[in-house]
Amino acid sequence: MSENKKAEKIAGVKGMNDVLPADAGLWELFENTIQAVLKSYGFQQIRTPIVESTALFARGLGAVTDIVEKEMYSFADSMNGDLLTLRPESTAGVVRAVIEHNLTYEGPKRLWYSGPMFRHERPQRGRYRQFHQVGAEAVGFTGPDIDAELIMMCQRMWDDLGLDNIKLELNSIGDADERKRHRADLIAYFEQHLDVLDEDAKRRLHTNPLRILDTKNPAMQDMVNAAPQLLAYLGEESLAHFEGVQTILRHNNVPFTINPRLVRGMDYYNRTVFEWVTDQLGSQGTVCAGGRYDTLFDMFGGKPTPSCGFAMGIERLLELMKASGEQFAASRCDVYVVHQGAAAQLKASVVAERLRDAGLDVVLHCASASASGSFKAQMKRADASGAAYAVILGEDEVAGDLATVKALRATPGEGHQHSQASVPFDSVADYLVDQIIGDDDGAEHIHYHH
Repeated sequence: MSENKKAEKIAGVKGMNDVLPADAGLWELFENTIQAVLKSYGFQQIRTPIVESTALFARGLGAVTDIVEKEMYSFADSMNGDLLTLRPESTAGVVRAVIEHNLTYEGPKRLWYSGPMFRHERPQRGRYRQFHQVGAEAVGFTGPDIDAELIMMCQRMWDDLGLDNIKLELNSIGDADERKRHRADLIAYFEQHLDVLDEDAKRRLHTNPLRILDTKNPAMQDMVNAAPQLLAYLGEESLAHFEGVQTILRHNNVPFTINPRLVRGMDYYNRTVFEWVTDQLGSQGTVCAGGRYDTLFDMFGGKPTPSCGFAMGIERLLELMKASGEQFAASRCDVYVVHQGAAAQLKASVVAERLRDAGLDVVLHCASASASGSFKAQMKRADASGAAYAVILGEDEVAGDLATVKALRATPGEGHQHSQASVPFDSVADYLVDQIIGDDDGAEHIHYHH
């Protein structure tokens, strides 16, 4: 490259988005709220790798699902030839970890996870190729009570996030033998209506006919609505389990709609399936989906372990929070330290550390290529930082072993003036802690860490 030729910019990968500081406050509010709810139900965090063996997903999700066929980021490790995949979802990885580390040896476990997932699909609003999910997996529980608990936990999350436009849809897809009988009748029914099926449905007819029920094609709606319903094939145990879930939800005033067409693309689901849906995000209405998966542990070579879980898309829920007008505070500091001159710079670093020792959030002005270091320029930065106070150190302050402390927000009771005081250098931390704890009006701007 010639010396005067500018290096070409490299853009981010399509569908894999940056979360910028302006949005970090909303993410933090979401994550803190969700984690508090999970903790209140006794769920413990588990962190699994982003990369897993490709065989894990091919076996768990089913070789003929859209995810495995078209959406997974899979590759051969150039170092050793291992076939690896960026995780498209987390349930398979969590189950693999539970088996590998024998986590249910002492009894059932309530687990939760959070992190990025990867699917190569067309990016659209709230749906990306690298997207983030929070999910919960309750492993080792057999009854309808845990299914209902997971659903009620979701309801509490929506309430705490201030979201009231999310509705619950519920169904049971029974057990394997019940699905097998339904599947045979479903294929026979669809074969009688081949002229109505689109190419996608024809492709799925003998591999995954349940997914045809999930079609969004308007031309197929009437035919699909008249198809045999799985609920009619449920045996006594499956019906009792489903009724048990509904009874607990009704008892706790959680409204729901039974949707007989609600199915799962993954092979491992059985009995309870549920989705939380909204009409606020266009046609892609699901923000959280879950259900029971009693056979997945067997498929992965583990002991039979009845389980239930859900996953929610973080980006889609953040869209809903923005649409609902959710207010969130941008990250602010308590104190901004301004200084002029070499001696003042050294003292400024000392006072900044003392303030942090006292539990305050502090920004120390540092040299910048784009702005002069004049007091005026630094005070503009201090004001823009959202800090409640500026600590100012110049030649006069250094000579007198003092610091000037200036309130950057109007102080009540003083004609709403921005008050200013000279404070002995060694007393600055105590002075500011007293000011901040006693400053009720500034409470929204400032916080004190105990």
